[in-house]
Amino acid sequence: MATVTVAAGLLAVAVAPAGATKGASSSHDRKPTVVLVHGAFADSSSWNDVIKKLQRDGYPVVAAANPLRGLASDAASVKSLLASIDGPVILVGHSYGGSVITNAAYGSDNVKALVYIAAFMPDKGESAIELSGKFPGSSLGDALRPVPFTLPDGSQGVDLYIDQEKFHHQFAADVHPYTTHLMAATQRPVAAAALEEASGEPAWRTIPSWALVTGEDLNIPRAAQLFMAERAQSHVVELHSSHAPSVSHPGDVADIIEKAARSVR
Repeated sequence: MATVTVAAGLLAVAVAPAGATKGASSSHDRKPTVVLVHGAFADSSSWNDVIKKLQRDGYPVVAAANPLRGLASDAASVKSLLASIDGPVILVGHSYGGSVITNAAYGSDNVKALVYIAAFMPDKGESAIELSGKFPGSSLGDALRPVPFTLPDGSQGVDLYIDQEKFHHQFAADVHPYTTHLMAATQRPVAAAALEEASGEPAWRTIPSWALVTGEDLNIPRAAQLFMAERAQSHVVELHSSHAPSVSHPGDVADIIEKAARSVR
């Protein structure tokens, strides 16, 4: 009997993000929860230094594990996480994670601000592939290494990795090579179908947004980022950075998130 009680207790802990769950103690003075959504070729650890600053400043933080399998299913996964959080949320997306938050936040009443970090901000019907090629400057296609995989129904899909030899230059040229070698080895692949999938109704039409535009980005050109941010009427901050500002400029990334958070308090 004791074993069952312990197991049930562990299950109760495991099904909800610590410190930000429904039923947790609340206060009018409590800061909003920041939910961070990584993009392709990265994982939640890419936010580590950003998280350190946010937590020092008193913000509850949850870094979502983005499945990177398909836009609708990835957004549904994040939307489920949002539903488990009590109180206002600042939802942050990097790169393809911007497409995910655009869809996940639609109809999620607790999301009070969107923050796009070198990210896609698609309108209805647009895909990440389409937006990345809208303006010249992306060299991502030449750096990709496709790897076939088998889907549950037996059909074939394709995962996309950045070639490890090209990762530093392509993804994070302003990060120390020692770090980018680790990032290259631990990168999460994205299904090609996810980058090709059309977006649904965009949450940025009804939720205030902030955009950190990276001027030295070889994945999503600066011109594309500005086009999307201006279309969404976002509050724009420009940064001389590669596509990995959460690693190379974590303080600047945390600052724009906190600006968005202060707007809803």
